[in-house]
Amino acid sequence: MKRSEIKALLEAEAARRNDAAELSYDRPDPLLVASRYRDETVALVCALFAYGNAGQIVKFLESLDFTLLDSDEADIKEALKSHYYRFQKPEDVAALFIALKWLKSIGGIESLFYEGYKKEENILDGLWHFIATLRARYLHQSYGYDFLIGKVPKKPLSAGTYKRYMMFLRWMVRSDALDMGLWSKIPPSSLLMPLDTHTFTVARKLGLLKRKSYDMKAVLELTELFRKWDPDDPVKYDFALYRIGQEKMSLIRPD
Repeated sequence: MKRSEIKALLEAEAARRNDAAELSYDRPDPLLVASRYRDETVALVCALFAYGNAGQIVKFLESLDFTLLDSDEADIKEALKSHYYRFQKPEDVAALFIALKWLKSIGGIESLFYEGYKKEENILDGLWHFIATLRARYLHQSYGYDFLIGKVPKKPLSAGTYKRYMMFLRWMVRSDALDMGLWSKIPPSSLLMPLDTHTFTVARKLGLLKRKSYDMKAVLELTELFRKWDPDDPVKYDFALYRIGQEKMSLIRPD
């Protein structure tokens, strides 16, 4: 398939998938839960736990009481003492709620991201500033918590894709039938692709991505290609690419 044909396909798929009906229990997605609340803090919780089986993700998210984000630390720990998800023990889940409760008190997540972003209008600078501040404010440490909120990498270009954060940023910055567009300080043109192993594989099979390593360089490579197609909104192709792989559409040629 020619590059121009792939572009036309993704344009059509992006338009077709831009429908709230795409979010359902038949094809579960953490955005199904996040979109009910339309709140940046709840959305970040939904995004950070978005790994593993989609159905189990939604089930876990629906077990959480998000009003706890306004509760005292003791109440948070007590209410979440039996909540765990894969790598995260109850104390890790509670630590996230406590840390995010503090963020709400100092102006919220968008302001913190923007503080790092605005210097060079770089979304990764915003992300590193956010993670560093969150970790410095609440010093809980464990494998599960570190996996959940991430760390600032020593070599960003060799780091992982930070897919869950990139997905959260898509939800917050873009505004359409799926993405909530709750933020106004960062433009969609600055976003990076929320690349996971599935979309990485699809992009490779479609010939959109040359890089063989699943890392931040792959994210930047694919984003730059999509930015040539749509400079103002390169990440609009993300959900379409995800569904193409999930539904195993026949256009994907074998390796």
